[in-house]
Amino acid sequence: MKHNSPEAEPGTPVRHFGLRLSPTPRGARLARLLATEQLRTWGLPSDRAAQVVAELAANAATHGRVPGRDFGLLVYVVARTLRIEVTDTRADRLPQLPPADGEAESGRGLLLVDALADRWGVTRGLPPRKTVWAELDL
Repeated sequence: MKHNSPEAEPGTPVRHFGLRLSPTPRGARLARLLATEQLRTWGLPSDRAAQVVAELAANAATHGRVPGRDFGLLVYVVARTLRIEVTDTRADRLPQLPPADGEAESGRGLLLVDALADRWGVTRGLPPRKTVWAELDL
């Protein structure tokens, strides 16, 4: 995991966009589409961010799914950093990069997140929540 998130300067405007979505393939697709549209509205590049949102949302819909509980998407910009957060209610299932041997059955999406993001990690929230986040320097 990559760390060392930049701190915002006092008085720096923050742009943010958030919503809750069903933990389904359709919810994951909507997360990517709506985040991409929001970034376009803000005049920011969206190619890397769209792929990161797609992977994190797909993970929430697949591995973080709990019937009756949505996942949350939050995208915000502070200074020159775009932060993407996906929160689900399966804190017992933390994401991990697959082993280097390529034999893992899951986790390949995290390899993409690791390659595209400048930093990423996991933050435990109030039980039973966890947030997987990624930051992209603009």
